[in-house]
Amino acid sequence: MRIPSAIELHKASKTLTLKYGADESYTLPAEFLRVHSPSAEVQGHGKPILQFGKLGVGLSKIEPAGQYALKLCFDDGHDSGLFTWDYLEQLAQRQAELWADYLQELARAGKSRDPAESVVKLML
Repeated sequence: MRIPSAIELHKASKTLTLKYGADESYTLPAEFLRVHSPSAEVQGHGKPILQFGKLGVGLSKIEPAGQYALKLCFDDGHDSGLFTWDYLEQLAQRQAELWADYLQELARAGKSRDPAESVVKLML
């Protein structure tokens, strides 16, 4: 288990930066973290629940959860997932692949990242 040497919350750009030593850092968008939350709300009980309409979601705060994780609080009210150091590192290292998979899932389901489009579709 690697613990980041620095964690930076950037509210304006809606990103979280994880630094590992002097040479390695990853910047993760809040939307990416939100749709990959380890919470039961997102992961379901063995069957992940596709998150949509999360474009523009931000992080309102981060809190340590013991010595093993971070609790990420999103500005859409979601705050129930604990992101372990291992899970955060996995998300960081596989970001491109996981994001491409997510976009494909959205397309297959006919859903959008845009919350305005999601509301319109639900109201039709």
